[in-house]
Amino acid sequence: MNASPSSSSSQSAFDNPAREGPRGPLSGIGVLDLSAYIAGPYGCSLLADQGADVIKIESPAGDNLRNYPSTLEGENRAFLGVNRSKRGIVLDLKDEADRARLLALVAQADVLVHNFRPGVTDRLGIGHAQLEAINPRLIYCAVTGYGEEGPLRGKAGYDQVLQAMTGMCVLQGKPPVPELTYGSPVDYYAAALVAAGVSSALFERERSGKGQYVGVSLLRSALTMQSARMIQAEGEAHDISRDMRSGGITGLHPTGDGYLYLSANTPHFWNALCERTGLEALARDPRYDSVRKRAERAAELVPLLHTALAKRSALEWEEVFGEAVPSSAVHHIEEMFDHPQVRAEAMVTSIAHPVLGRYRGVSRAIKFARTPGPEPFAAPMLGQHDDDVPAVPSSDEPLSGRP
Repeated sequence: MNASPSSSSSQSAFDNPAREGPRGPLSGIGVLDLSAYIAGPYGCSLLADQGADVIKIESPAGDNLRNYPSTLEGENRAFLGVNRSKRGIVLDLKDEADRARLLALVAQADVLVHNFRPGVTDRLGIGHAQLEAINPRLIYCAVTGYGEEGPLRGKAGYDQVLQAMTGMCVLQGKPPVPELTYGSPVDYYAAALVAAGVSSALFERERSGKGQYVGVSLLRSALTMQSARMIQAEGEAHDISRDMRSGGITGLHPTGDGYLYLSANTPHFWNALCERTGLEALARDPRYDSVRKRAERAAELVPLLHTALAKRSALEWEEVFGEAVPSSAVHHIEEMFDHPQVRAEAMVTSIAHPVLGRYRGVSRAIKFARTPGPEPFAAPMLGQHDDDVPAVPSSDEPLSGRP
């Protein structure tokens, strides 16, 4: 159990000085983040980017992402990146006093996000029906592996597990060897669905005055990401190819120095590619005048392209192609901190941290012209704000939806 907070009980838990500054679309919205790892936490950070006041609630052991490998001395790089702009407190939900404190926070909150498996929250006394009785305006978002029903409802879900399950590994690899896509795309897409679903539920609440349950699963995320492949016509064979890659010309290619990605699917880009690489004759050849034809004859075209690309480095080709051919040299992520386009768009900001001093990280995911939202601040240390968040709302504190 945590020490009693020093703040007055008349103070709202969501009166956060760190949220001062320009208002965002979600300023005044209070969010309780009980989730761990990536999908739920980053979804809450996306809400925080838009001005919401997010309180991250961790068990005494902390979010397990804190324990993942990291080359950052004294902190975890992944945890910092996933949990920006939140305050953090520690509550042991198996302790009655700590659970009572959570319920007091629920009475003030607009949104609660968790990623417990189905059934666990009911046993802890924080299921949707239980919290709805306390705060009927609460948006209750549950992030699960496989959803609320079905034979896998109780199974733990992880990004790479869902990649393997839903065919992503097969399509990513080269048969017969499957391949994972690193970077947790299923988790991050689920995070975007969390932010979108919660925002839509808040919008609907303005009309109805009522909260609701919002369900996001990694399975839904993985399949939604593949909507262009998840099409099966009546009577269609089960094992037809669903690979959308155009193959051949569009893709990664070696150059005189480094690798280059280029896309030449439209007639305009194909013609520009041929002209700027000295392969003008290919642009006039009817055997190559469509994406499908070029994919079918990739074995003929690719060696010619590679010979041409070997004359310059990837960075030089990037300059040559300019806006005429969509392309990019393959960069390391470290180069993005000072990339001129990233700097021009203010995508990276400097953030103060109690251990690191300062670090640079992502600023905001979405640009809002009139309501940009306050500046981001560092992810919390474990229990950093235990004494800053009031335990009990005042008697006149509204349930949710502060102005």
